[in-house]
Amino acid sequence: MHIPDGFLSAAAVGTTYVISAGGVANAVRVARGKIGEKHIPLMGILAAFVFAAQMLNFPIAGGTSGHIIGAALVAILLGPWAAVIIMSVVLIAQSFIFQDGGLLALGANIFNMGIIASFGSYYLYRLINSLLGNNRRGKLVAGFVAAWGSVLLASIACALELALSGVSPMAVVLPAMGGVYALIGIGEGFITIAVLSMVMSTRADLLKLQRI
Repeated sequence: MHIPDGFLSAAAVGTTYVISAGGVANAVRVARGKIGEKHIPLMGILAAFVFAAQMLNFPIAGGTSGHIIGAALVAILLGPWAAVIIMSVVLIAQSFIFQDGGLLALGANIFNMGIIASFGSYYLYRLINSLLGNNRRGKLVAGFVAAWGSVLLASIACALELALSGVSPMAVVLPAMGGVYALIGIGEGFITIAVLSMVMSTRADLLKLQRI
C-alpha cells in the first residue's frame, strides 16, 4: 500500500500532505500531557512490531504493494491519536531509510495507513465491543473486525487516490486493491486477536491504559 513517487497528481500530493500534517500536529498536541510511564515502552514495542510487519510486502495491480498495516492493534491498545503518531514515525522511517513509499507520496501514505486506518479501526472496535459486551469474546471479535475494516478502508482510500491521479482506471485499481486487501485484512484480523488474546492473558492492565 506504500505509494511510490510519481504515481499521484500534484493535487493529490498537496491535499494529502496538508491533511496529514494537520493530523500529525494535532495528534502530538493531544498526546502531550497524556503519555504516562506505561505508554512509552508500549509505544516503542508497537512501533517496532509495525515496522517489521510492514516490511513484508508484495506487488499487486495498480502500481502499489500489499502488506499488513498494524494500525488497528496500536489504536486498540493506545488510542487513535497515539496510533497516528506511531504509524507516521514508521512510515517516515520506511520512506527515508528503505525508500518504501515516496517522499512526495508520504502525505498520502500517512493519510491512508496512519489516519484512516487508525481512526477507522478505533471506532469500529468501540462499536462492535459495545454491541457484543465489554468481555473477552467481545474484545476479540471487535479486534478482528476493526483490523479487517482498517485494512479495507485504507486500501479503498489508496485506490481512489491512484484512480483520481490517472494512474489506473477506477474499475481496475479499486477491485484490485479492495479484493487483495480484503483477504490481507483477514490475516491481519487473526494476528490482531492473537496479540490481544496474549495481552489479556498476561498483561490485562495494558487494556486499561488511558487511550490517547
